[in-house]
Amino acid sequence: MGDLKAHWETVYKTKTPDQVSWTQEKPINSLNLIESCKLSKEAKIIDIGGGDSNLVDYLLEQGYSNITVLDISKEALERAKTRLGDKAIQVKWIESNILDFHPTEQYDLWHDRAVFHFLQESETTHYANLVNKAVNGDLVIATFSKQGPLKCSGLDIIQYNTEDLEVIFKDSFSVQESFYEDHITPFNTTQNFVYCHFKKNK
Repeated sequence: MGDLKAHWETVYKTKTPDQVSWTQEKPINSLNLIESCKLSKEAKIIDIGGGDSNLVDYLLEQGYSNITVLDISKEALERAKTRLGDKAIQVKWIESNILDFHPTEQYDLWHDRAVFHFLQESETTHYANLVNKAVNGDLVIATFSKQGPLKCSGLDIIQYNTEDLEVIFKDSFSVQESFYEDHITPFNTTQNFVYCHFKKNK
């Protein structure tokens, strides 16, 4: 795992947001799906791999007050803190590989855009178990689709469609909505994503 952390630290030390493919100026799809969850402003929200994403900025702007951002890269988290300035103290920051994460609280919403597809097949069960234990409400997940890239940042990924994700999380979650999106990268290439919103089974 050390090598993986070193990989991401290097990425964030050497590249600007305009030089990495996943940058979104405004994460519209994630924000729309989160809005559809109809959460209270005090709801516990965690953004997995949220490092340098702008999602936290918009959630704070919308008045959400209980946000956690987890990322494997200290450098990515520091960038986000710097960008947010004084607002950074309103957020909980966790530096961890998702597979080493031991949540100490339950979350109303778990958001993951573009972490899950980096996991090896053998690791997806661990991830699903983690989500089952840590989430009591909604799960929003976005990964490369079957029409998406096979690599990202020099690492192999696994492609998914809605049905694949449904099978992985079916023990505890049911799909509420899913769709595909062409993400245009800062260097004008296209990456197809699948977005899924799941709700915890009662």
